[in-house]
Amino acid sequence: MATTPFVTAEWLHARLGAPDIVILDASWYLPAQGRDARGEYLAGHIPGAIRFDIDTMSDETSPLPHTLPRPEVFASRMRALGIGDGAHIVVYDGMGLFSAPRVRWMLQTFGVRDVEILEGGLPAWIAAGYPVEEGEGRPRNRRHFTARLDHGAVADAGDVVRALETGSAQLVDARSAPRFRGEEAEPRPGVRPGHMPGARNVHYAALQSDGRLKDPEALRAVFAEAGVDVNKPVVTTCGSGVTAAIVGLALETLGRPQRALYDGSWSEWGADPARPVATGPA
Repeated sequence: MATTPFVTAEWLHARLGAPDIVILDASWYLPAQGRDARGEYLAGHIPGAIRFDIDTMSDETSPLPHTLPRPEVFASRMRALGIGDGAHIVVYDGMGLFSAPRVRWMLQTFGVRDVEILEGGLPAWIAAGYPVEEGEGRPRNRRHFTARLDHGAVADAGDVVRALETGSAQLVDARSAPRFRGEEAEPRPGVRPGHMPGARNVHYAALQSDGRLKDPEALRAVFAEAGVDVNKPVVTTCGSGVTAAIVGLALETLGRPQRALYDGSWSEWGADPARPVATGPA
């Protein structure tokens, strides 16, 4: 049965200012995209939205980009944003559907139950004619936030090895086909090109159209073409753990939640000379 993790712009507009609704601007961009997430937030965001910076909300002590922090650290940072237990959170980003799924996954992994994505993101909000506000958002007063890490939602390199060796889960890589095949250099120094042997490639962009997920029938076709059986467990991966969440989101809408997201992703695997690397098509 298909499910929806989205709310519409109309739904959110009707609830602006509701005491239980917290809106997060989760915009984050790759360096190659040439966009300034914070600058764009200051120039115009959904009224009342709080800026959620993936980088500063992640483990700043890790050499890997934006991996999950310790639960107590995440809880402290959520309290500083004025987000407490029981909040109904709506997440959006400036591309429509890019970084918001990662933030939703983070929140769910730390125990937030009510969290959805604004369908179409900020572009859909603006297209609907709804207002934006400029400047720095004002976090609410500090509230108690309880972070309970769902270990089953997070895969490490050992979990990936076991999945590939035993077939307990399919590994689905959300990077572009040229990067997956090792035809392009990786953007991070010291990271080898290629993919994990046995992984399948489903580029996150193939799952969406105009900043929204494609319809269920089209999603099933994309997975099938890539050799992914949506009825079997999946571990998602990508370059640094952001777009892998889009693949997981697509599986969720098909009623087939992923098994876990490999948080270190290719940034970790490709930089470790002890890990095997394959090139070419899957």
